[in-house]
Amino acid sequence: MTVNAGTGMGKPFWLALAMAMALVAVGVLQSWNVALAILNLQLISAVMALGVNIQWGYGGLFNFGIMGFTALGGLAAVLVAMPPVPEAWAAGGGGMALAAVTMAGTAAAVWALHRLIKVKALRGPAVALVFVAGLALTRWFYGPSVAAIEAVDSSVTGFLGGLGLPIILSWLAGGVLAAAVAWVIGRITLGLQSDYLAIATLGISAALVAVLRNEDWLARGVKNVTTLPRPVPYEQDLHGQAWFIDLAGRVGMEPSLLSGIVVKALYALLFGVVLLVLFWLSHRALHSPWGRMMRAIRDNRDAAEAMGKDVTRRHLQVFVLGSAVVGIAGAMLVTLNGQFTPASYAPFRYTFLIWVMVIVGGSGNNGGAVLGGFLVWFLWVQAEVGGPWLITALTSGLQEDSPLRQHLLNVAPHTRQLLMGLILLVVLRLSPRGLLPEQSSKHSPGPQQIGTEPS
Repeated sequence: MTVNAGTGMGKPFWLALAMAMALVAVGVLQSWNVALAILNLQLISAVMALGVNIQWGYGGLFNFGIMGFTALGGLAAVLVAMPPVPEAWAAGGGGMALAAVTMAGTAAAVWALHRLIKVKALRGPAVALVFVAGLALTRWFYGPSVAAIEAVDSSVTGFLGGLGLPIILSWLAGGVLAAAVAWVIGRITLGLQSDYLAIATLGISAALVAVLRNEDWLARGVKNVTTLPRPVPYEQDLHGQAWFIDLAGRVGMEPSLLSGIVVKALYALLFGVVLLVLFWLSHRALHSPWGRMMRAIRDNRDAAEAMGKDVTRRHLQVFVLGSAVVGIAGAMLVTLNGQFTPASYAPFRYTFLIWVMVIVGGSGNNGGAVLGGFLVWFLWVQAEVGGPWLITALTSGLQEDSPLRQHLLNVAPHTRQLLMGLILLVVLRLSPRGLLPEQSSKHSPGPQQIGTEPS
């Protein structure tokens, strides 16, 4: 199918303009603080959607473990930005280091035995013996060290802390950490079919979040890590500046109100730069020989394998890259919130909703993924306000004590889940490829062109 150039350029422009006008309307009718708060989370959601689009839109990988990689990005913010806790390191840092060395040595020994022992009858028992012994030794160091660390002023610290570096560095670290874990997961799961891959990645992501919730020594678990440093000024610091008070007087706003707007605008500027850079890199990758090869593999895996392409290796690459982008978004989200709360990571919010963004926007199209991130998050936030208002208006003709009215009012906060499902159904019915479908043309690679791409 050939896409008309004028239509292809016109539709994104009008959709982006409509989204901008919706944000302006929120600023005028509600407040500019609310509009900028929505914008910041739209930018982060768009980055997450880009990561999923790299995996699904480029490579056809059905990753349902987005929640786990988002949480890893948040963990990176804690490990990079929080100051170290010297008392905790003195109490159990040495034991944790020994446990890590023992665990790494056990893994190396298992790998070496698996490669060196050729007799299968001997290989299994030897590997099992080394694994059990290494696990026991690791637990011997690990258990007392964890107890000692978590006992150090557990109401305030109770964990090792981080490196005390600027939190903006954690965005890169979040991508690296998510990419490293994705490489391990990909090596295990990428041989599975798409539906089994989705189940496996969902289960692994749930396990990752469970670890973060229960290992207090790492990031305080359900006690949460609060007061994370910020890359922008604090509102109260702006209040005390004479130039800022003078600026607030000139624009006719209270300093406390203007400071919130300025801080959120600075966050939006930082997040916008990250989104633009990632979008540019994603666009270049998609239209490079590598990107054409990935789409050819996605569309016809058998033909690609017949041409000698290492499909599993390429899938691993795209899985790692997409997870890294999601990890960056996870670190940005914790930076914006100023706290790391492992209990808040839920599959609906950090997996299903992101998939809705990609599907509604248009998988395989980076612009569609960004549009989906902006549109779906806007509707998600506004539905929380508009849902109860709508239910109240619809039931205004009923008696105040009507059981039906009371029931509908009680479930009104859940109307946004219903809205997301309705939007997904409508888009799939009217525009199955999304609002901005992937553009294809006669120049798109077919099976006969795969051989011209790099192996």
